Amino acid sequence: MEESLKSLSVDYLNLLINGQAFSDVTFSVEGRLVHAHRCVLAARSLFFRNLFCGAEPPSQNVPFLHHHQSQHSPLSLSGGSSPRSGASLATGGVIGVNSISYEVFLIVLQFLYSSQVSLVPQKHELRPGCSDRGCWHTHCTAAVDLALDTLAAARSFGVEQLMLLAQKQLVSIVENASIEDVMKVLIASRKQDMHQLWTACSHLVAKSGLPPEVLAKHLPIDVVAKIEEIRLKSSLARFSSFANHQALEVAGPSIELDDHHKIRRMRRALDSSDVELVKLMVMGEGLNLDDALALHYAVENCSREVVKALLELGAADVNCSAGPTGKTPLHIAAEMVCPDMVAVLLDHHADPSVRTVDGVTPLDILRSLTSEFLFKGAVPGLSHIEPNKLRLCLELVQSAALVMSREQAYSGGGGSHHHSDIYP
Repeated sequence: MEESLKSLSVDYLNLLINGQAFSDVTFSVEGRLVHAHRCVLAARSLFFRNLFCGAEPPSQNVPFLHHHQSQHSPLSLSGGSSPRSGASLATGGVIGVNSISYEVFLIVLQFLYSSQVSLVPQKHELRPGCSDRGCWHTHCTAAVDLALDTLAAARSFGVEQLMLLAQKQLVSIVENASIEDVMKVLIASRKQDMHQLWTACSHLVAKSGLPPEVLAKHLPIDVVAKIEEIRLKSSLARFSSFANHQALEVAGPSIELDDHHKIRRMRRALDSSDVELVKLMVMGEGLNLDDALALHYAVENCSREVVKALLELGAADVNCSAGPTGKTPLHIAAEMVCPDMVAVLLDHHADPSVRTVDGVTPLDILRSLTSEFLFKGAVPGLSHIEPNKLRLCLELVQSAALVMSREQAYSGGGGSHHHSDIYP
């Protein structure tokens, strides 16, 4: 049975490919003629059935009315005719297709004829939205646009199975797409009432770490409010200053009073640049620098030399995640926009790809700050940030991330990494 269905599918698809053979309806799309068969289209789509039988298309397909009813109609009859019934369509004329690309229209027809279609653009092909000659178009802007256009066309023509296929394709794409494309899909899913797609995209945007004031430039206010609600429900904290008392609270419940005294002594030693005393505390008193958040404290409050000396002790994990958001010392240095701190941490193998609880990397932080400068010329509450320092920090972290990705690729142990390019 399965083989018979595949054979039937191929036979019908060949009918479409052979063009004018037995064709009784012709469409004009972007100046190119497409020959089809009314009986096939009418059997597979209620829209075409109503069109060819003389009834008006369903109300939900209002954008696809004839040209004499809507100046924005994707379907019209060329040659000066003004069709008012299925009979007039049957007697001649070419149906003009507006607002739909030739590629997308063929995808719809291929699905109607065979129930099989690929929504992935041809690999290594230059396409609008993607100029990379080597791109496989699996999650780039070109792949997103094709799936979105197909989804819109399938919805307007009432081809539910193709709608579900396009939605499934988009859910897969957005997992690795840029945040700009995710927001584009989010808006489309909201307009077309695609709940699965909306859920996937809204959670990805919530995890992106972009502050509400940046999101508001790209999304409606009520959507931004929904994103913030998701963050609140998931206990996802946005960028916040790493205050000293917060660090103590994180370490607090399981630490005895003596340990609190050790932490205070350690911080006083760091404040006075006495790293040797810290070393003695580690060796003689069993002080755990990671539990005491020594590196986090030093990055935020001490000089580059102190941080470097602390790292050279070899007793602290440069990628230690701490606090309610799971920030590393590199996250703190990125928030401070301090090139010296960023450089010394990277020199000691800080990982620029480590994510916080809400999925934010140090690179994400710097790109978000950069976008604020591009939009506003300054960052609210951080007016002291110098653009040159921000640019230098961004270059340092980008270079480190690129080197790490290359090393992983060469070693064959790259694994899967989520796309972290969240802003130009």
